[in-house]
This record gives sequence, C-alpha cells and structure tokens, in this order.
Amino acid sequence: MENRISTLGRAEVSVLQTNKVIRNTYMLLSLTLAFSALTAGLSMAMGAPRLGILITLVGYFGLLFATTKFRDSSLGIVFVFALTGFMGFTLGPIISSYLALPNGSSIVMQAMAGTAAIFLGLSAYAVTTKKDFSFMGGFLMVGILVAFLAGLGAIFFEIPALSLTVSAAFVLLMSGLILFETSNIIHGGETNYIMATVSLFVSIFNLFTSLLHLLGFANND
Repeated sequence: MENRISTLGRAEVSVLQTNKVIRNTYMLLSLTLAFSALTAGLSMAMGAPRLGILITLVGYFGLLFATTKFRDSSLGIVFVFALTGFMGFTLGPIISSYLALPNGSSIVMQAMAGTAAIFLGLSAYAVTTKKDFSFMGGFLMVGILVAFLAGLGAIFFEIPALSLTVSAAFVLLMSGLILFETSNIIHGGETNYIMATVSLFVSIFNLFTSLLHLLGFANND
C-alpha cells in the first residue's frame, strides 16, 4: 500500500514538473520571439547590412555555447535573450531585402502566417495526442547537420538549386524538430525550459527563413 502511494506521489510530482516546464518554456518563448522581432525592427530601421556568414556563425554558436553552459542559472536567461536578439538583428536585413521587392510584403506575410500555422498545428498535435516522437532524434540530428553543411556549400559555391533544396529540407526538419521537442517536454525528456525554448526558437527562426526563401522563389523573386 505504501509503495503504491509513493508511486502515485512520484507520478503527481512528475506531472507538476512537466506542466511547469511547459508553462515556463512557452512563456519564455513568447518573450524571446517578441524581443527578436524588436531587434529585427531595430536593424531594419537602422538600415543595417547583413553581417556576413562568418560573423553570424561565430555570434550564434558563441551565444548558444554560453546559453548551454549557464542553462541552470539565471544568467542563462540573459544569454537566451542575447542569442534570440542577435538572431533577430541578423534577420532584419533579410526581411528588408524582401520588402524592397514589388510583392515583398505579401511574401513576408505569407511566410509569417505559414510559420505560425505550422508551429501551432504541430505543437497542438503533440500536446493533444501525447505521442512519443523521441525516435526522431537521431534522424533529425543527422539531417540538420547534412542540411547545414549543404547550405554552407550553396552559399560559398553560389548554387541556387542547392540552396532551394536546403530550404525545402529545413522546412521538413524544423517541423520534425518542433514535434520532437514538444514531445520531449511532455514526456519528461527535456526538463530545462531554457534549452527547450532555444530549440523551439531556432526551429521557428529557420522555418520562417526557409519559407521566405521558397516563397520568394515561387514568386520569381
């Protein structure tokens, strides 16, 4: 009897912890998305140029390393905002270049709407069905690494067809990552809301930029 009560008690604690991680993750995600939108708007207002692939990668991986290192402290939240703010700032010039096109505002709005629909739809599916998507972890890791390297090759060797292929792959991979990370939170695989926020933010960021690229191509831009 005591063992049964103890088991039930642990289960209740586990559910409470999971709900807390979910609540904190989506709260922090909302704040970081708003902050990145602010820094993107700031870079657009300043007319900031693109930072270049080297500065972007160094800034991103440097801040990601710092966030990971301090993920269990309040300093980790500072680095989350630094990381997402930096990513938003790099996004500003990209959006500006699309808005300068004849139908650029339509492309940007379509990309935003598509990103929101995919994220909300997949998140709702993972939460309501409570299916375990942990089996996708290895595939996603390898797929993202291959797509990332292919993307670098498309940039350095200026291969438009490869770039479009990478964008299409990233739409699928980021959709899978949203399912995987949401499932991971629900089933207790991810207990750190800072890292969960980073994973979901990166998924949304890459999903948006990939859709932007594909929609731009579809509109002959």
